[in-house]
Amino acid sequence: MAKQERYAALADGIVEQLGGTSNITFFTHCVTRLRFNVKDKSLVNKEAIEALPGALGSQWVGDQYQVIVGQSVSDAYNLIAEKTGLQKQDAVAEDMGDAPKKKFSITTVFDAISGCIAPLIPVLIGAGFIKIILLLAEQFGLLAAGDPTHTVLTFVGDAGFYFLPVFIGATGARKFGANMGLGMMVGAMLIHPTFVAAVTEGTPLDIVGLPIYSASYASSIVPAILATAVMAPVEKFFARISPDSIRSITEPFFTLLVMVPLTLCVLAPLGSFIGVYLSQAVMWLYGVAGPLAVAVLSCLFPWLVMTGMHSAFLPYIMDAFATVGYESVLLTANIVSNINQGVASLVVSLRSKSTDVKSTAASCAITAIVGGVTEPAMFGISLRYKTPMYGAMIGSFAGALVAAFGGASAYALTGSAGLVGGLPIYLGGGISNVMWMVAGLVAGAVVTFIATWILYKPEAVEA
Repeated sequence: MAKQERYAALADGIVEQLGGTSNITFFTHCVTRLRFNVKDKSLVNKEAIEALPGALGSQWVGDQYQVIVGQSVSDAYNLIAEKTGLQKQDAVAEDMGDAPKKKFSITTVFDAISGCIAPLIPVLIGAGFIKIILLLAEQFGLLAAGDPTHTVLTFVGDAGFYFLPVFIGATGARKFGANMGLGMMVGAMLIHPTFVAAVTEGTPLDIVGLPIYSASYASSIVPAILATAVMAPVEKFFARISPDSIRSITEPFFTLLVMVPLTLCVLAPLGSFIGVYLSQAVMWLYGVAGPLAVAVLSCLFPWLVMTGMHSAFLPYIMDAFATVGYESVLLTANIVSNINQGVASLVVSLRSKSTDVKSTAASCAITAIVGGVTEPAMFGISLRYKTPMYGAMIGSFAGALVAAFGGASAYALTGSAGLVGGLPIYLGGGISNVMWMVAGLVAGAVVTFIATWILYKPEAVEA
């Protein structure tokens, strides 16, 4: 009953401010946001919606209107659907696309990358933490190379990364509207033992006279994303022209007939080049600017999240884990930034004269610091009052600079870039690695607290 009362005003008023149920064409939610697609965007009263109790902020993402609610968004969603009769949809992962985009843009690129990778984050986290446990067991003398348990944990942890082309084949096919089985097959052929052996031994390969570029695609992401993106319209074409009586044969056969040479000769090599050069670009920036590069990224990370640009770096992160075994730039910048968004909200909670603002800011602080979910803090506090965002950016620059100065590196991917999920991924580098990250977090939190306390004037913004 308490949850219904909490979002009753939001459920009663939001649809009217969106132009009524007849103006809403699609309604779903993700981890923290209500997501609406509407016929006429001019009917959406953004100011009135943000004034409703329970709405922490809102923004347009492409043609979709997103209302920030927080981690109890499913309660609000269910109540709105119950009161208005809007059809319920399956929830989507954060930053994943859930309705077709009308035209190509840089947003659709970020959406495609995120939509292919987001469903696999549990796999990557699980495999990464198995590798961390293995590293810790080795350091403390609990396991040695050659032990049966060591062998099993090694291939289990490696499997989560090695078979990424197959996993991406499935999620990419689903994202782009192709058959998941065919998507997995396209991914699997990139890591087939015969192909891997030919690449390792330097044996030249070709198909109908077309040379196949020799490259290792194990643990890669971009080649399979490109392949499934192209495969979707190819498959639809053959589905459209195939006679119904033999479609079950012609559709998969001719799709593969086109995709095998196209993938091996063009798309996979192109994807490999993109992944390699993106990684090299990040490492070049780190090599030139060093810790300063990490500090700048951490300072700007909230804006990367709001535009979806952070998704573009996921292939680099995966490539770093696959090649050197750790990542020293993006994850550190991300975690420091997330926690400082929470610290800025904490300051607002302490300084505010409004009971409602105190309660909202405290909730946002806990969500960001502990869980690493920053949307409520960013949209409900930082952007609304401006100065908390400036304080968090200043603190993130300082904190990331300290962590990067000590070479703090992550050894696994985390699905919760806050204290609970963020710190354990630094254990793989030993105690000094963790301590440098802790030092960065402490420095960032202190600077954020002081900067926000000075900059935030409740009497000026809450009047």
